[in-house]
Amino acid sequence: MLLFSIWILVGIVVATLVCHTASFLAWVVLPHHRPDWKKLQIEDEFQEFITKNGIGPGQYMFPCYENPEDMQSQEFKDKMEKGPWGTMIVWKECPNMGKNIALTILFFFVVNFILAYIGTIAYEAGAPFMKVFRLISTAGILAFSAAGIQNAIWFRRRILMDVLDGVVYGILSGLILAGFWQLTSAP
Repeated sequence: MLLFSIWILVGIVVATLVCHTASFLAWVVLPHHRPDWKKLQIEDEFQEFITKNGIGPGQYMFPCYENPEDMQSQEFKDKMEKGPWGTMIVWKECPNMGKNIALTILFFFVVNFILAYIGTIAYEAGAPFMKVFRLISTAGILAFSAAGIQNAIWFRRRILMDVLDGVVYGILSGLILAGFWQLTSAP
């Protein structure tokens, strides 16, 4: 039983590192996420406007209402009809790439740990590769792909490429963990 735990832990670490590498490739090397973000043509003026008007860190929506009764006002209805509509997030500070990379790796580790745990509930050591792969990759696709869909529905984010990334991460996790599962049956 000790060998089983060690091999699965090694599989979790390998799957974490492979998913992180795939994420790096998806966001930095491959072109499919480039259209996710657009540069404002008036970026300098916009940043100055935010600073000058004291718009602090937070999530903003426009048009927006202060309380439910405001939704019934003609002024709000006119703004809704006229547009534009949108959301904006203002951060407190410049993103810390090192911290964000570490948190992303932690996210991949936690998800892969849970995927391995799901596998241990369903299968004994040395279970057939395809059975383990099907279960873990299916759960992985769900975990990695579904997380942002509800946010995309409500805030109109592009999500198709995130879902595609999630499918890749789920399949990679399934392949790696199912492969390490085979090592658990070794004497």
